[in-house]
Order: sequence, then C-alpha cells, then structure tokens
Amino acid sequence: MIQDKSIVKIADNTGAKIGRVFKVLGGSKKRYARIGDLVILSVQTAEPRKALKKKDVVQALVVRQRAPFRRADGSYLRFDENAVVILEKGKQDPKGGRIFGPIPREIAEKGYQKIASLAPEIV
Repeated sequence: MIQDKSIVKIADNTGAKIGRVFKVLGGSKKRYARIGDLVILSVQTAEPRKALKKKDVVQALVVRQRAPFRRADGSYLRFDENAVVILEKGKQDPKGGRIFGPIPREIAEKGYQKIASLAPEIV
C-alpha cells in the first residue's frame, strides 16, 4: 500500500530515480494507492541532463507494490519494491520510452496498453 510520504522507485527512463508520493488520486478520502492507481509525486533524486529534475511534480501510475496483491483467481502477487511509471500530463501514455522491470497484467486490463507493451516482462 502506497500512501502520502511513501518513497517509490521510478521504473522508466525519464531521468528520475526516486520519488516521494504526496497525493493519492481517486477521491478526497482515498488513503492508499494499489497497483493501477494514480498518484502525484515529487522527484527526490534524478540523473543530470535528463527530462526530469529534482523537485519536479509529476503524475504517476503505480506498477509494483510490496504489499501482497490479490488477483481475481485467488492467487497473490508481491514485488520486492514499490515502483511507479511517470505519465504525461492529462494522458495515459508514459513520459519515458522504456519501462524497467516486470509489470503485472492488471495494468493492461485497466487500459494502460502502452505501458504493458513497453514492459520487458508481464507477470
């Protein structure tokens, strides 16, 4: 479960490496973000001379979470880290051209086909 002030890894090639979530989108009372939810985050560390810099505020999609995630068939899926993919403002397309690490198939089912197609592995 990802909430305010959670530190997340950024799993694309926009130049940002680590971000801090400060808002979970989806209603005024929504506290936790799970796989497939949108969050607003601030970039904490970034590579030099890339698209994103430190302190940039961006919208992102949660693609991996450490908390066990229950699938419709009853099985559970859990990752080693909390990770997000940065999205373009007002669109469902990723800002970067590459995605790093595995992506669950629930991302494609929620309508993020572009992210699923760029991912090296679907679990």
